[in-house]
Amino acid sequence: MTTLRASIALLTLSATIVSCNPTSNNSEAETQDSTAQTETTGAIAVNPLSHAKEFPGATLKISSITAEKVGTDSAKVTVKYDVTNFELTAQTEHEHTMANSHDGQHIHFILDNTPYAALYKPEHSVTVPLNSEHYLMSFLSRSFHESIKTTDASKLVKFKVTADAKIEDIPTPDQPALFYSRPKGDYVGDDTKALLLDFFVVNGSLGADSYNVKAEINGQEFTLDQWVPYEVLNLPMGENNFKLTLVDADGNAVTGDNVSIERKINLSAE
Repeated sequence: MTTLRASIALLTLSATIVSCNPTSNNSEAETQDSTAQTETTGAIAVNPLSHAKEFPGATLKISSITAEKVGTDSAKVTVKYDVTNFELTAQTEHEHTMANSHDGQHIHFILDNTPYAALYKPEHSVTVPLNSEHYLMSFLSRSFHESIKTTDASKLVKFKVTADAKIEDIPTPDQPALFYSRPKGDYVGDDTKALLLDFFVVNGSLGADSYNVKAEINGQEFTLDQWVPYEVLNLPMGENNFKLTLVDADGNAVTGDNVSIERKINLSAE
């Protein structure tokens, strides 16, 4: 995968990356052209990337969500998926050095915008409290954790687990929302050199005159107006703090559910 960089805007607290709209239902977001710019603040750089291998027709559907009572106050929720035109556990062709899963392609399972579980089989179970409501964002992922940014390859649902461990569907809000994917967890050695920054946007598009994502990395701000993967360079060893916030064209934070997420990651030399 080729990284597209151009001029670096020096000594600014925030620079804007050239606009790129999200994809339609059936195709990836268009890759950047030669006008794409590098965004940087101080030593940290955030660069837009072209999408890696595409998967035309890749589809993810939820075939069922069921629950069973566990103990007196919890339920085991099991989600089963149907995946077509996409091979789980296969290695994705790529030409970069960012962290890759040796277990191959997978599904990102994001419950209530908490860190995702990587699913290499089309089924997952999780324990939640009785009488609780949840958002579940799921999408297909390349082996190096870059999401497939199409409607067909993703699914957002909202549901309730009742007091007697039944699943009740709740209409999914149509307001814009943002789901955090990468970076995640611990990075060691060569994997610390370039980190993937990736997220999923629903019910809205990114662009210079539309919604943006404000990325705060160790307190430094970057404005992202393309829905593409990014690489983050020059992070220090140790704990690093990421915060992603969905903002409108005027830079105001969007209100509602799933519009701002914070994560801590750790980098170590060995």
